[in-house]
Amino acid sequence: MNSTVIPDATRSAAKPAPPPSPVPTPVLGSALIGREEEELVLSVLRSKALFRYYGPDPASPPPMVATLEREFAALIGTTFALGVTSGSAALEVALGALGVGPGDEVIVPAWSWVSCFTAIVRVGGKPVLAEIDDTLCLAPGEVTRLRTARTKAVMVIHFQGVAADLDPIVAEARAAGIAVLEDCAESPGASYRGRRVGSLGDIAVFSFQQQKTITAGEGGLVATSDPRLFERAVRMHDLGQWRDFHAAQIEAREPAFCGSQFRMSELTGAVALAQMRRIDRIRTHCRMLSARLRQSIGGLPGLLFRRIPDPAGDSGFETYFWVATEELREAFRAGLQAAAIPCQQRTGTYAQYRRAYVATGLAHAPGATPVHLGAGWPEAAYRAESFPRTEGLIHRFVVIPVGVTHTEAHIDYIAATVRHLHAELRVE
Repeated sequence: MNSTVIPDATRSAAKPAPPPSPVPTPVLGSALIGREEEELVLSVLRSKALFRYYGPDPASPPPMVATLEREFAALIGTTFALGVTSGSAALEVALGALGVGPGDEVIVPAWSWVSCFTAIVRVGGKPVLAEIDDTLCLAPGEVTRLRTARTKAVMVIHFQGVAADLDPIVAEARAAGIAVLEDCAESPGASYRGRRVGSLGDIAVFSFQQQKTITAGEGGLVATSDPRLFERAVRMHDLGQWRDFHAAQIEAREPAFCGSQFRMSELTGAVALAQMRRIDRIRTHCRMLSARLRQSIGGLPGLLFRRIPDPAGDSGFETYFWVATEELREAFRAGLQAAAIPCQQRTGTYAQYRRAYVATGLAHAPGATPVHLGAGWPEAAYRAESFPRTEGLIHRFVVIPVGVTHTEAHIDYIAATVRHLHAELRVE
């Protein structure tokens, strides 16, 4: 495994004293909901204009979603942004914008969230599962290995606050003539070599679900600098329509087509706008604490940190390290939990090939599945034994989540507990 070398640290067998306050459940944007969200939501309610495109006063178009889109695009460095109802909806809209449909394939990391797989199926495409590497993101080389004449796009998932190693992956995709869809649902505000994630591929998606860095309970966003993809995304999210609001941004060039309905409401836009303005505050806090944790537990023999392709660009809200065996991982987790330290992933990422919807191969209707069902299903490309690199990584890591309510005292206690467990378990 090509993992980052850990700097020196002192091994400690002493059982640490508890911090002044208990280690909190890790939370991000949801913990900061307050006056700003309240004021923006109340302004929407007072306007009686909850629909993003029009309200009671034709001379005053509703401003919340439009402002969110404008500020978000400026933040990440794209030309366009489009608010939608969820991160899952954003994936369907982005795939629709790219023209993914029956007969097309989309490469997606096997280690990912349910929507990354199901959104491809929902638009008629076939998910092609790929290996991850020690970044816990898509492994470079997989696009070249897996692409076929039917490959339409690759979905690059920036897992839990860390950008994938984009330079080689994008180069592979460009050489193959396929589109790059960045899934930034778990990493808003993260960057790669000086550019924010969401601005490096052809199109990108974000999520504002409750557990995400910034939240509106639900909600999502699609971002791109390609005017054609933006127009197609708008049509995909609004029943194929092209309203005056968007006509004022760019001239329509695409023919109308049958889209879905994923429009963001002004209430969602109001909360998401207030939250978006805190992205860098959240990131700065979490990066500072995670750096403190890594410095404190660095150098312990037998622990390997997750590799971060751009250490200056991560969001810092989860620290991962590997140990030699799954049994040792379980012992670390048990010890951390006994010390009242949360040590579970903040979101439900898992190996797609172990999920029920992959085992059945079914879509919402028999004719809608992109795979050939029968005695040979699941085919080899959807079985655990086909993913040795992924399997070798996902069963041995320990994760330490960090949230906005964590303090330096909490981090010092966590680090001391890790050092204590390391000595107690005689890790070498």
